[in-house]
Amino acid sequence: MFMLSELKSATNNFSDENKLGQGGFGPVYKGTLPDGKQIAVKTLAGWSKQGFQEFKNEVELLGNLRHKNLVKLIGYCMNKNQKLLCYEYLPYGSLDCILFASDEIKREKLSWQTRYKIIEGISSGLQYLHKESGLKIVHRDLKPSNILLDEDMNPKISDFGLARLYQDDETHKETSVIAGTYGYMAPEYAMHGMYSEKLDAYSFGMMLLEIVTGINNSSFRNNQLASSLVNHVWQHWDKHEVEVLKDPTLEDACLKQLSRCIHIGLLCVHESPMSRPNMAEINLMLRNDSNKIPALPAAPSRPQLLLSQNSRSSTSNSDIIF
Repeated sequence: MFMLSELKSATNNFSDENKLGQGGFGPVYKGTLPDGKQIAVKTLAGWSKQGFQEFKNEVELLGNLRHKNLVKLIGYCMNKNQKLLCYEYLPYGSLDCILFASDEIKREKLSWQTRYKIIEGISSGLQYLHKESGLKIVHRDLKPSNILLDEDMNPKISDFGLARLYQDDETHKETSVIAGTYGYMAPEYAMHGMYSEKLDAYSFGMMLLEIVTGINNSSFRNNQLASSLVNHVWQHWDKHEVEVLKDPTLEDACLKQLSRCIHIGLLCVHESPMSRPNMAEINLMLRNDSNKIPALPAAPSRPQLLLSQNSRSSTSNSDIIF
C-alpha cells in the first residue's frame, strides 16, 4: 500500500507532462519510484462511473494473479476520497493505439509475427483466468484498449474492474446490470445479462478479427455495405477472399496462418455460447509449432444475427452492433 505522497513524488504531482492517457477509471500517469522502477498510476476520477467495487476488484483479483500475459499490479493507495492503482509501466501503451493508428508507419510495427504473438499471449492469459489461476474469472471487458504492450510487444491483459468470479459447478451467471463495451459483448450478455467464460471467448474472437484486418469493429456503424465487422469478414470469407481481409500493412506470406485465425475468430463469435470453443480449445487451434496442426471444426455458417441485421433497411446509431 502506497502513501499518496509517494505517488505524488513519483509522478511529479500528477503533472500533465507525465499523463499517459485517460480511461473509464480516470487519468493515468507515468511515474518513477525511488529505486528507479517505472510505474503507471491510475487515479479514480470524480466523474468516473466506476467506483469502489471496481477498485476493490482490481486490488483483490489482480493482486492475487500471476501470469506473464496479465498486467502486474504493484500496489494501491486509498486516501480519503482518493483511490489510486499502481501498475508496471508498459512503454508501448494499449494495442488499439497502434492497431488502429492512421499513421501506416506506426501500424507497420505490428508485423504478422508480432500480431500472432499478441494473439497467442491474450489467449494464454485468458486460459489462465478461466482454468489455471485457482479461481474462475470472467474478465467481461476485453477489447484492444485493455491490452497493453511491453517493450518486446508482449501483450498484457489489463483493467479488471468489471471482472467476476464464478464457481466450478456453474455454467453461467446472470446480472441485471450490463457493464462493458458494445461491439465486444456476446449477444446473450448484452440482451439477457448472462455471462460465462464464453463471453470472454466472444470478445477474444472479435479482437482476433480486428487484429487480422486492422479494422475497428465500431467503424461499421451506419455502414451500408456491412452492418458489422463480423458481417464484413464473413462475406469475404464465404467467397474465399481472404486476401481482401488482410491488413494492407501485412506481408502476403502470412495468408495461410491469417486464414486460420479468421476461421477461429468466426467460431468464437458464434451467436450460441454452446457452439463457441473455450480458451483451452482456442489455444490448441492456435498452436502451430509442429507439422501436425490440429484440425479446425467445420467453418461456421452465416451468423443468424447478421441475417436479422441485413433485413433492416439501415442501421441507426442506437442499434447495438455485435
